[in-house]
Amino acid sequence: MTREAVLRETATGLVPASEGWFVMNVRDGRWFEKPGQGHSIPLTGSDAHESETFFPMLGMAIRVFGSGEPSTTYHWETEQEDFLVLAGEGVLIVEGEERPVRQWDFVHCPPGVRHAFAGAGDEPCVLLCASSRQFQKDGPWGSYCVDEAASRHNASPPEETTDGEVAYARFAPAREVRYPGGLLPED
Repeated sequence: MTREAVLRETATGLVPASEGWFVMNVRDGRWFEKPGQGHSIPLTGSDAHESETFFPMLGMAIRVFGSGEPSTTYHWETEQEDFLVLAGEGVLIVEGEERPVRQWDFVHCPPGVRHAFAGAGDEPCVLLCASSRQFQKDGPWGSYCVDEAASRHNASPPEETTDGEVAYARFAPAREVRYPGGLLPED
């Protein structure tokens, strides 16, 4: 029988502290404020220790970003990624093209597909992100890509790179925060 995981209370919210199943309301978890990129909660670990120890096969996060804010830097990965727009509107930048997305749109990116999102509309865009991570631990994960369409949404890195510090240098570092309220529908 699989045991229930221990959830540890930190100054910024709950985090898993052991392997096993658990239930956690995302408003109680550890969030990150990402200046110029909104907020996020990495549901399956925020660093290599957490993700590889407790969630070695699947990555999940919720990202909340406002109009004109990119969710990430334009990139491709060696693993599949999938996204579900839970609320709001955004722009998907995919393979150099821009596509509008809105609540309940599902986006599938097979390995190698270059992509990023940016917020659009009057309300924040709330995005559920899921990715396979089964093979990333031991090999290259992918790359950040320069792109004209991504650049129009501040989602393009300054140069082609695999280094996240280079790709995100234009943004202030993310900081751990408690859920600030007002980000998710029905708050």
